[in-house]
Amino acid sequence: MTFEEWTRAVLARVETALERYLPATAIEPARLHEAMRYAVLGGGKRVRPLLVHAAGELTGARPEALEAASAALEMIHVYSLVHDDMPCMDDDDLRRGKPTVHVQYDEATALLVGDALQSQAFIVLTDETALDTRAQASLVRELAVASGSIGMAGGQAIDLASVGLALTRPQLETMHRMKTGALLRASVRMGALAGTVPDAEVLRALDVYAAAVGLAFQVVDDILDVTTDSATLGKTAGKDAMAGKPTYVSIIGLDASRALAAQLRRDAHDALAPFGERARRLAELADLVVNRVS
Repeated sequence: MTFEEWTRAVLARVETALERYLPATAIEPARLHEAMRYAVLGGGKRVRPLLVHAAGELTGARPEALEAASAALEMIHVYSLVHDDMPCMDDDDLRRGKPTVHVQYDEATALLVGDALQSQAFIVLTDETALDTRAQASLVRELAVASGSIGMAGGQAIDLASVGLALTRPQLETMHRMKTGALLRASVRMGALAGTVPDAEVLRALDVYAAAVGLAFQVVDDILDVTTDSATLGKTAGKDAMAGKPTYVSIIGLDASRALAAQLRRDAHDALAPFGERARRLAELADLVVNRVS
């Protein structure tokens, strides 16, 4: 398959898995379940699920295991977006090209959507029909650590505390490795751990790859925030600058940010060299992250 064909096939499986794992609107509380499905289904780049499936190809993971891991990761990611958009955080009204959850419903519902999606993610990872006991334990730990105070949530806390401050480049990198990079790293590791347990050398190489891709994702986000319109992005363009948030563009400039993204792409490819053709999809995803326009 071409990369485009592979991507379409994976995304179709991911969407089907999310449909299956999310509570139905016929189940009470119906409005909460409706809002959860509104937040998750039918939108987003699904980079994290794609990384799961690509990494799983290295270790022969079963499709059912990758679908569960993908669905859990996407639920955690979407919960973070729902909370991030709320008035107490970034106060945004557009996400994935449609009204944010607190705008479409209300703030209390948005808060509960995030809470419920976080719980649902771990329900998914304990699906015994998809993952054996060993994989369940490994994947639950990976996702919990990546989404907690030393990962995504901690990075968001630093982000909120940094508004209006002049961060150094190392400080900015630390924040983004936590806020964005931790969950992307978890996506790669969870995909690999869903199959035959990889040895330490394989995991180290995948960690180097994931670190490069995770940082590149944020650098490109910062670039797009100042070079692309809201309709293309599917969220409010220029929001970081308006909010006084430090970004790679504000600290090192637009041209240097583009050069950094290109270097990180090369670093990701270099990390995959020992795997040869088996890591083809991971390499193509690094290209996708750096070359994307939204």
